[in-house]
Amino acid sequence: MEVRRRAPLPPPPGRVQAGDALPLPIRHTNLIFSALFAASLAYLMRRWREKIRSSTPLHVVGLAEMLAIFGLVASLIYLLSFFGIAFVQSIVSSSDDEEEDFLVGPARGSSAAAAVAPPPPPSSPAQLLAAGSPPTCLDDQARGLPAAAAGIRREAVRRITGRQIEGLPLDGFDYASILGQCCELPVGYVQLPVGIAGPLLLDGQRFYVPMATTEGCLVASTNRGCKAIAESGGAVSVVLRDGMTRAPVARLPTARRAAELKAFLEDSVNFNTLSMVFNRSSRFARLQGVQCAMAGRNLYMRFSCCTGDAMGMNMVSKGVQNVLDYLQDDFPDMDVISISGNFCSDKKPAAVNWIEGRGKSVVCEAVIKEDVVKKVLKTNVQSLVELNVIKNLAGSAVAGALGGFNAHASNIVTAIFIATGQDPAQNVESSHCITMLEAVNDGRDLHISVTMPSIEVGTVGGGTQLASQAACLDLLGVKGANRESPGSNARLLATVVAGGVLAGELSLLSALAAGQLVKSHMKYNRSSKDMSKVIS
Repeated sequence: MEVRRRAPLPPPPGRVQAGDALPLPIRHTNLIFSALFAASLAYLMRRWREKIRSSTPLHVVGLAEMLAIFGLVASLIYLLSFFGIAFVQSIVSSSDDEEEDFLVGPARGSSAAAAVAPPPPPSSPAQLLAAGSPPTCLDDQARGLPAAAAGIRREAVRRITGRQIEGLPLDGFDYASILGQCCELPVGYVQLPVGIAGPLLLDGQRFYVPMATTEGCLVASTNRGCKAIAESGGAVSVVLRDGMTRAPVARLPTARRAAELKAFLEDSVNFNTLSMVFNRSSRFARLQGVQCAMAGRNLYMRFSCCTGDAMGMNMVSKGVQNVLDYLQDDFPDMDVISISGNFCSDKKPAAVNWIEGRGKSVVCEAVIKEDVVKKVLKTNVQSLVELNVIKNLAGSAVAGALGGFNAHASNIVTAIFIATGQDPAQNVESSHCITMLEAVNDGRDLHISVTMPSIEVGTVGGGTQLASQAACLDLLGVKGANRESPGSNARLLATVVAGGVLAGELSLLSALAAGQLVKSHMKYNRSSKDMSKVIS
C-alpha cells in the first residue's frame, strides 16, 4: 500500500528572526563586520609592534589608530551579540515550546512511540496547526495577531474533532479588544439579533431599549408595554441603594475569637479606619458598611461599597483584600479561607440579596389609564389585579420562589444585559423582582410597580467596551463613565432595566389575562420556510 506523505509546510513569513532589524542580509552583514574586525586587529598589532621597537608610549594614538580601535570594538560587539543572541534565542524558544506543550497537550492520534519521546513541539502557528494542536491564548499576545490565531485555532479544532463549524462567523470581529479581559481561546463569535423596544417614557426621558434575544414575541411584547406606559404619562423610578458587595470568609481558632473580630468590624468607632484602608484600592471605591455572620468559628464578612460607573466586583475585591491585610496585624490567628464566602452573594439566588440588596436597588412604577388598558392591552384592570395576586404572589409562594414574584423579569434583564455588555450570569440576582398591581382612582386605573433590589450593572469595564455593546449603551446615553457625577450612568442604566421589566410585566400579564399568550406565540414565534406566507 502506497503511503502518501504530506509536503512540509513552508516557514511562516511572519516569523521574527534576530537579523530582521538589520538593513542588509545577515550574510553580508556578517562578512562586513568580520572583515572590519580582522583589518582593525591587524593594523593595531602592526602599529603597537612599531611603537614597542621605537620605545613610543602605547597610549599616544593618532586619528587612524582611534578609528581602528573603534572599528575593533564595534565589530567585536556585533560578533559577540550575534552569536549570543542566537544562543539565547534557542534557549528561550525551547522553554516556550515546553510551556506550550504543557498548556496545549499532545496532539490527538499520536503514536505510542511519539508519546514516549515526543519531538520538540513547533512554535509557529502554521506548525502548530500541522501538529493538530491549537495555539494557546498566550500565542495571541506573543504574536500580536489575535485574528490570525483565532483562524488557526478554529482550523485546528476542525481537524481534531472532524466537525465543520461553518455557521460560526470568524471574520468581522475585533479579537484584539477581548485579549486579557473578555474571552480566551476564541474561534469565532455568536451572532444575536438585537431589537429595539420603545420609546420607554421614564422619568421624563425617552429611551429606546436594545434587547438581544432569540425568543420571539419578547421585544414586541415589551414594546407594547412601553406604548401603554407612554400613553399613560410615563413611568417614574427611584434608586434606593447603590452598593456592590463581597464577603470573604475567615476561620478563627475559636468561636469566641470569631465573635471578637465580628464585634471589631461592626463597631462604628472602627469604621473610619476601615474605610481609609478599603478606599485605597480605587478613587471611586467608598466603603458603605460591613455586615457579619458566623457559622461556628467561621466568620463571613459582607463588605458593601459604591463603585462609580463600574459594576465593581474587581474594585470591591481589591478593597476587601486591603482590609484583610490590615486585620492580620491585630488578628494574626485569622486564617482567610477565601476572598468570597458566598455571603456576597454573586450569581446565585440568595435571600441576603433579596433583603439587603446588591448593586442597584430600584423601584419603578406607573399608573396605566383605564382606556389604555382596554385599547392597548386588550383587557381590564380587575382581571390584571386578580391575575397578579393569584399568579405572581400566591403561585410563586406555592413554588417556594426566592425573589421570583414576577411574570418574566429575567427575560428583559437578560436581553438588556447581553445587548449592553453586562455579565449575563448576574441575571440570577438581578432578576429578583416583585411585581405589584392594584386598582386606583376608584378602580378605574391600574397602578403597577416592580421592586428590584439587586440590579448589577456597569457602563465601564468588561464587555461594555466592545463595539456592539458600546453602541447599545450609547443609544441609551449611558456609555462610559460620567465625569461630572461618577456612578450616575450606571444608576440610569439600572432604572432603564427596571423600566423595561415594568413594560414587559405589564404586557405579558395582559396577554395572560386576555388569553392571548398562545395565539401570539403561534403568530410571531413560529418560523416558516415559505416566505410568501410570511409576506402575506
